[in-house]
This record gives sequence, C-alpha cells and structure tokens, in this order.
Amino acid sequence: MPHVEIKCFPGRTENQKKLCAEKISEVIAETLGCKTSSISVAIKDVPEEKWKEEVWDKSIISENKFLYKNPEYTCNWESYRINSTV
Repeated sequence: MPHVEIKCFPGRTENQKKLCAEKISEVIAETLGCKTSSISVAIKDVPEEKWKEEVWDKSIISENKFLYKNPEYTCNWESYRINSTV
C-alpha cells in the first residue's frame, strides 16, 4: 500500500495535480509490482515563505536517510531563487 506525499509551491491546477498523481501511480505500480488501486498520492501546496520551515527542515534535512533522490538546491533563498526553475 504505497503512499506518496508531494509538497510543492502553489500554482498547479487541479487537473495538473490529478494527472501527476495518475502518472506517479502508474510508475509506482510498474516499479514496485503493485496495483494502482492500492496507491494513494497526496499533493500539498506549501507557500514559498514556509518552504524552509515546513519542508526543508522537517522532511528533507531531518529525514534525509529516507531520500532516494536528493534536491539539487539548498535553502539559501537568494541563490535558490536565482538558480531554481521550480
């Protein structure tokens, strides 16, 4: 019963979120060998000004041992805004 939680800046439409969840479910089912009906996907909008506190500190830094794909940015916001395409 895989569960995926995506946190991103606001701005995606409901249709974009639904399509993302569908595609992620398909990849998970194929990769992990389960049915799409057993997969749940949550997508939470996190305002940019709360990203460091709510995502970087709580999910990325403190749970780093669980990350299989590390971000290619840091939470130095000045360089993040200049170098990121998120």
